[in-house]
Amino acid sequence: MLLKELSSLASPLSATQVDKLKQLTAELNAVQLAWVGGYLSATAELSGVAGEVQQAPQQTITILYGSQTGNGRGIATELAEKAQAQGYSVNLVSMADYKTRQLKQETLLLAVVSTHGEGEAPDDAIELHKFLASKRAPQLDTLNYAVLALGDSSYEFFCQTGKDFDARLSALGAKAIVPLTECDVDYEIAASQWQEAVLGAVKPLVGTGASVVSIGSASSTVSSSAFSKQKPYNAELLVSQKLTGRDSDRDVRHVEIDLGESGLSYQVGDALGVWFSNSDALVEEIINGLSLDGEAEVILGDATKGEVKMTLTQALKEKRELTQLYPGLVQNWAQLSGNEALQAISEDREQTRQFILKHQLADLVAKYPVDIGAFQLVELLRPITPRLYSIASSQSEVESEVHLTVALVADERDSGTRFGGASHFLASAEEGAEVKVYVEPNNHFRLPENPDTPVVMIGPGTGVAPFRAFMQERAAQGAQGDSWLFFGNPHFEQDFLYQTEWQQYLKDGVLTRLDSAFSRDQAHKIYVQHRILERGETLWQWIERGAHLYICGDAERMAKDVHQALIEVIKQHGGKSEEQAEALLESLRSDKRYQKDVY
Repeated sequence: MLLKELSSLASPLSATQVDKLKQLTAELNAVQLAWVGGYLSATAELSGVAGEVQQAPQQTITILYGSQTGNGRGIATELAEKAQAQGYSVNLVSMADYKTRQLKQETLLLAVVSTHGEGEAPDDAIELHKFLASKRAPQLDTLNYAVLALGDSSYEFFCQTGKDFDARLSALGAKAIVPLTECDVDYEIAASQWQEAVLGAVKPLVGTGASVVSIGSASSTVSSSAFSKQKPYNAELLVSQKLTGRDSDRDVRHVEIDLGESGLSYQVGDALGVWFSNSDALVEEIINGLSLDGEAEVILGDATKGEVKMTLTQALKEKRELTQLYPGLVQNWAQLSGNEALQAISEDREQTRQFILKHQLADLVAKYPVDIGAFQLVELLRPITPRLYSIASSQSEVESEVHLTVALVADERDSGTRFGGASHFLASAEEGAEVKVYVEPNNHFRLPENPDTPVVMIGPGTGVAPFRAFMQERAAQGAQGDSWLFFGNPHFEQDFLYQTEWQQYLKDGVLTRLDSAFSRDQAHKIYVQHRILERGETLWQWIERGAHLYICGDAERMAKDVHQALIEVIKQHGGKSEEQAEALLESLRSDKRYQKDVY
């Protein structure tokens, strides 16, 4: 409408130029339009006419995010949009794209950062985290800042990266405008409160009058898809097919989902977020075990919708986490039950962590009886959260579908078989079932830009999923670069995931080498790290000629063992010391030649 009115006024633009402008702006979202506005304003200023276009803001708010699963990026983007709506000039950028030399020029910095693994910085925050901790970090006496830390209290080093950022910024002389805020897995309400607090705190520090959002770089722009974690797409389940053999001790599924006309797009290396419902049997077991009425009405607080009324059964099925415990729940349950053994466990951090790994809510109900009401129960439990799965397909081949490789989590306990929430949902859902999904980009797990670059892929078990996508993409590209897969699982006959596909890729030349490690097919166990050491000389040659290394799978043991195997290969065949080998892998990581997707 605005362009229509402008075109009818006396304009310095030709009719053709107005048409081009209409075509461009029709394809942009609000943030992109604001960026274009700022760009045009800056261009006009250089031409000496900026005063006629837009008054420049007095100061820019820099918003940085370090995000492993996308939560931090989402919070930072939402904050940028809120700041824009209040007329502030904003620079929103991933920590991975932020130039550390710019830090000493900043006067107002808002940081949102998660913690990955055992207190480690997420991939896109590693460089800035190291810089702040180094002697090269400058004094920041003129900087005002605020930090939002994301974490999971089930882990020992809860919100550690955020704590590190806050401590270092303060030590370097910066002033916190609001205290450090630590968020657990159910972060939405706390994050929203933090956003409002910092936007209030910046008012006396920064001028308004401009509606400009500057996105730090092309690689840090956030997908403008209509679907997101908060607004997932209702997709259709096409296939949930067992990949493992009849006698396998594990159930691994190949899952195909139809994205229909959603327009959802993804790149190889991305993850798919899957919302799920808890099983009816599990919900019934918990309700009966607590002698509650499933039809009892409860009120749930929702970060976006306010208070929502529903039955207890519906709340436990669709809104509350039943298959994953957390320390706060164990502590509260210990107090309610009065059980001394559980209280002793809840008071010891490591015992609590081990207990959480081996128990679910239904186990608490069965072993430690409590007297609890429906509302009190739902208040104790965390909101359900979606699970992320590495995408096992390329849209170059499957178009409007997305494929996953899902291991059914199933553990035998005293009180029965306990299943993982999302994996059981996907394994038991019938063809045609509705699945709420969204795409979670992973810019830190990407194929080389040059398809002729060699790649080495290390993916035991379901860690092979993204490498199936890699091969589909390389085949579609007609890539000439060599590719090498290391795959491992217990048994060749039962657990060789996608065996015929790998054999076809070898035959077609898309896959150059395949080394497998079937750990239980011989007396001594052989894992992928052993194959890496055995092929060390050739692997070093690949590294020397520019190969990119990828690891996907278990972070707890496999990724660490593979990392150490790579260190040994570099030491033995590259003639390096331990320190030099570590430095080389760190250099490869910085150059995006050593990438991990571990969980």
